[in-house]
Amino acid sequence: MKIHLPNSAFLGNIDPFFKSIDIDDSSSLEITFNEKWVSVHPIVLCMISALWLSTNNKSNLKIQTLETKSKNYFERIGLFKILGYDSGINIIELDPSGRFIPITIVKNSDELNNFIKDMIPLLHQEPEQVNPIKYVISELVRNVFEHSKSNSGAIISAQYYKKSNTIRIGVVDNGIGITEAISKSYYAESDIDAIKMALTPGITGTTTNIGGTEFNAGAGLFFIKSIAKVNRDFFVMYSGDAMYKLLRTPAKNKNIILYSDPFNDKCSKKENLPYWQGTAVGIDICLDKHQAFDQLLDLIKKTYRKSRNEQKKKRFKKPRFI
Repeated sequence: MKIHLPNSAFLGNIDPFFKSIDIDDSSSLEITFNEKWVSVHPIVLCMISALWLSTNNKSNLKIQTLETKSKNYFERIGLFKILGYDSGINIIELDPSGRFIPITIVKNSDELNNFIKDMIPLLHQEPEQVNPIKYVISELVRNVFEHSKSNSGAIISAQYYKKSNTIRIGVVDNGIGITEAISKSYYAESDIDAIKMALTPGITGTTTNIGGTEFNAGAGLFFIKSIAKVNRDFFVMYSGDAMYKLLRTPAKNKNIILYSDPFNDKCSKKENLPYWQGTAVGIDICLDKHQAFDQLLDLIKKTYRKSRNEQKKKRFKKPRFI
């Protein structure tokens, strides 16, 4: 497997990075870097970590020698630690609270709770403004626990950017992927079709019942995408050979409309990408543009109920043969 880290790979320009990944040979991992500088979204770091955990030969790691200041960042964010790579860098590890959360592997609920506790100082916000972010993290990781069958658990990282007052979050797994998970209850023609269903409220791989069950309503990813849309931020999901990217809603559009069909949003869809065994999700949330969480949930629930009713109508219109 080969990965090249460009000078910039954030959700807005993540497509070239996804296309460049070579994951055909799992017996080794080779990582190269832009020679001048590298600045990447946490989803990128989590994906590298996931690939390393799935590498068959842990002694076969090749990393290009870095001479830029970026190497200090990779040391401090925990990438070299995950890889078991001795960078030769000696740095004073200051308290990361309020700045970033190193790459973390979460395998159970207790570890998830600890991660969320560590994350709260990163948000620089009052408790009522923190709730949407806590929800995003807990829901994404819960999806890994319930659906991915990943032996490595969920790989998470987050970073706060003071200039834009934005938190960027990556959650990645190397499990069975969305298509196999959703196909337990629904037929998916392709990976992009499976992603569409996963983002549609009321559809879950745990049951064929419209609206899900009392324990899984099939609306978690829809909620997360909606949080990004209401805040006019990016959301990316990559699984199998497909990627869905929610694009920023223009500020001139004062009224935000939530669609149950994710393809009706302003979005970008890509297929025939290098096959990602598992699921990678990235989200940006600007902290100074939050609506009150209760108001946001009211809007989301209204859209969810509308979508559930529409799905029921479609099902009942189908002819039945005895």
